[in-house]
Amino acid sequence: MPSDDARQDKTLKPDIKRKALGEFIKSQREQISPTLAGLGHLSHGTRRRTPGLRREEVAQLCGISVTWYTWIEQGRTDSISPQALARIADALHLPRAKRTYLFELAEKKDPVHQEDHTESIAPEILDVVRSIRQPAYVLDRYWNALACNAPARKLFTGWLTAGSEYGNLLFFTFCTTASQELITDWEQRARRLVAEFRADCGQYLDDPQIKTMVEELSARSALFKRAWSLQDVVEREGGKRLFRHPVQGELTYQQVNFRVANRPDLKLITLMPV
Repeated sequence: MPSDDARQDKTLKPDIKRKALGEFIKSQREQISPTLAGLGHLSHGTRRRTPGLRREEVAQLCGISVTWYTWIEQGRTDSISPQALARIADALHLPRAKRTYLFELAEKKDPVHQEDHTESIAPEILDVVRSIRQPAYVLDRYWNALACNAPARKLFTGWLTAGSEYGNLLFFTFCTTASQELITDWEQRARRLVAEFRADCGQYLDDPQIKTMVEELSARSALFKRAWSLQDVVEREGGKRLFRHPVQGELTYQQVNFRVANRPDLKLITLMPV
């Protein structure tokens, strides 16, 4: 049975997050000028005692009541919707990093989600992939391989090789015999991949492309369908990887994963020899 302290911690955490959210919004309100917010006419000929914008001005810009906005800043409500948060972020002209932080504090999904997957990969990321001496590749949110180096193409025959039909890791794993021949513990790895993908795309499950992928994979692979229905979720944390390469023979690697800082939808995967 949980102790009184444990129960108290659970009740305090939401309050702490609401307070942190309110303090962050207040700090951003006090840093933005009326001119930047499109209210420059209000600052002419008047002396403002409040740095930045007043609460009522932000509330007006967001189309919400002053009372409710005040409660948000005071950490007195957790009923704020993602749409209202988005209007606050827009009114305060929050840059990308601050907007992301705002929604993380509120534990909400930004309805105006940045479509990162439509952007091209920065040249420096491609340079990093090419400079790695061991197999390395970059996956997007759908686990399509967007970039890879020569050692990765040499290892993943049938997936990363030129002219391959499957540029997607899941389709390669579940829809080809090449993956079963290459991956030593294929069924175990395949099941884990599904759990890792579910964890990875949790915030994108309403993405039509994710839904289409899951439906097609379920139709083409009974193993994928069973594994997806189990609702297992695990982190894509790397670890030992075993391969039976048709030319190189038995290979053992330690997989290490990285997130790209300004593109959290991208994952850099490296395979280091054991």
